[in-house]
Amino acid sequence: MYRKLFLFVLALSLVAANVTFAGNVIEVEIANGNDSVEDQLTSGMYMGSSDLEFPSDGGLQVIGLRYLNVELPQGANIIEAYIVFTVDETEGDEPVHLIVDGELVPDASPFENVDYNVRDRARTAVQIEWDPEHYPTVGEKHQTSDISAVIKEIIDQEDWASGNALAIIISDNPDNPSTGVRTVESGSGALAALLHVEYSSKLAILPDPANGSYYSDTWVSLGWTPGDTAVSSDLYFSDNLADVEAGAEAAFQGNQGGAFLVVGFPGMPFPDGMTPGVTYYWRVDAVEADGTTKYEGKVWSFTVPPETAYEPVPADGAEAVDTDDNLSWTTGFNAKLHTVYFGGNLDEVTNAAGGLPQGALTYEPGTLEMAKTYYWRVDEFNPPFTHTGDVWSFTTVGAVQALDPVNGAVDVKQLPTLTWTPGVFADSHDVYFGNDPGSLELKSSGSLGSESFEPGQLEWNTTYYWRVDEANSTNADSPWTGNVWSFTTANFLIIDDFEAYNDLDTAEPLSNRIFNVWIDGFGDATNGSLVGYANPPFAEQSTVHSGNQSMPLEFDNTAGKSEATLTLTSNKDWTVNGVDTLTIWYRGNASNSAETMYVMLNGSANVDNDNPDAALAAGWTEWNTPLQAFADQGVNLANVNSITIGLKSGTGGSGMIFVDDIRLYPAP
Repeated sequence: MYRKLFLFVLALSLVAANVTFAGNVIEVEIANGNDSVEDQLTSGMYMGSSDLEFPSDGGLQVIGLRYLNVELPQGANIIEAYIVFTVDETEGDEPVHLIVDGELVPDASPFENVDYNVRDRARTAVQIEWDPEHYPTVGEKHQTSDISAVIKEIIDQEDWASGNALAIIISDNPDNPSTGVRTVESGSGALAALLHVEYSSKLAILPDPANGSYYSDTWVSLGWTPGDTAVSSDLYFSDNLADVEAGAEAAFQGNQGGAFLVVGFPGMPFPDGMTPGVTYYWRVDAVEADGTTKYEGKVWSFTVPPETAYEPVPADGAEAVDTDDNLSWTTGFNAKLHTVYFGGNLDEVTNAAGGLPQGALTYEPGTLEMAKTYYWRVDEFNPPFTHTGDVWSFTTVGAVQALDPVNGAVDVKQLPTLTWTPGVFADSHDVYFGNDPGSLELKSSGSLGSESFEPGQLEWNTTYYWRVDEANSTNADSPWTGNVWSFTTANFLIIDDFEAYNDLDTAEPLSNRIFNVWIDGFGDATNGSLVGYANPPFAEQSTVHSGNQSMPLEFDNTAGKSEATLTLTSNKDWTVNGVDTLTIWYRGNASNSAETMYVMLNGSANVDNDNPDAALAAGWTEWNTPLQAFADQGVNLANVNSITIGLKSGTGGSGMIFVDDIRLYPAP
């Protein structure tokens, strides 16, 4: 009891100290040399360079800087932001004119050693001009222009969360090209590019424990940084998410001036302590001096680890696991010893007992068989109790694998084709399908080389399950029962998500090149459009709204128009399930000409985009068109044969747009 009281007092003093000295400034260093890269537009990506040249090194290049664990709250007010560079070389004093923008995604992915991996990333609409002066001295520090508007656009995205990664992109200013070069240090460490951000927020921010984290104790001293104008806070804490979200009385812990709340002690919330394996939710509403102006905070959470082992590696249900992999896990709450049961028989592993405890958090099963499913369990011992673990499974490399849709996929077409990669030993297969994983029905059988199945028209917003069992009469281990996979169909009608296009030669039966489906103006002097790229990949695979591909549509309206047409072979009835809106996602570029964008059905019924500058949109933009607008022009919505997307001339201009996710939605 005295030990806990000491910890309680110590926690209060530490939290008070944190509140006193808290500030709204973050500085983030480059964590890895491959997060500071040069995308050399004539010679490819350069990873791990010792320096960065703005904007050229024997040819124009685009610089990418990726910062990890950026602790900026979603929607915070950015007061000032800049990047500090260290001079690596002194050059001449010829002028350099740059553009600084950012990748417009809520969590920037690592740079890859692929041509144009930086250049072709989705970009912020905000672009900041930076004209760095001559660098006379090696080792000096120089900073960019204020890039607060770029940072603000990134963290205002709905899915941005504090702790995510963001990428800054620096390139030559096309409207004022550079004639000189500035060279700075690259890589990670003290000399690398440092991101400095000063911010404010009327909301409470920076929760401690961190949002979504594990917290390994049964009591906690919650801490946060109050809103900038708050004089007190209304606190909500519970193991019931709905109560915290609603601000229910059952979760209300009172109003207080300090920025801490102790939970799990007598006289405090949850006086008997928090429970292992339970997730707790909390919210801090900022209250201003008048007592009535309040800013509702975000709901944060943390989890007290369970007493059983968790977070297995390989993950439960993992496929294509290497045959020489070792097993590991995260220890259960207060566990001292661990007993591992492992084998190829589910019942034996489930019922195993009497194993030898170990202290290590890893297990070496030895070299495993290919294309086989294994089961394992870890029992945790916290004297005097043993906590029996869940049974996990994984399948080694060489077994059958789902290709499309992947296991757990959502928003799948209602008329899908299921495909898979066959196991290395199989020469035949049986396909089972249904909406009950426990009673799948045999739907198809086939031999090697026919790894696809069409289940027919499916219901909207419904989860389906499927399994592929394989056999080979010459193999003693045959047959092999596959894993059960699942997917959920979309709650909208997918006209084209651009995921099915490939780069296969046109002579191959499965060839599905994007420009052979979307017919453009190639060879037509009256149509200035070109779909796709001249070299593979023909579809766009970096600038996408969702999934892995979008359609690049180049336009040149010298002849008056540029358009591409898709002839529909399915989903021709645009009246099903009450759909009433056509949605198209598109993205342009500020360097495009401002041409009028339009969509047309059946080659005649045309609706223009309301925004005359649509082709200039630097971020993904949703374009909604009521289907009634086409019906009013005589289109039979029950029999739509084609859809055309184009740009028509106001200036005879040119450029490129990207198109993705063409869908039909019912009324809400």
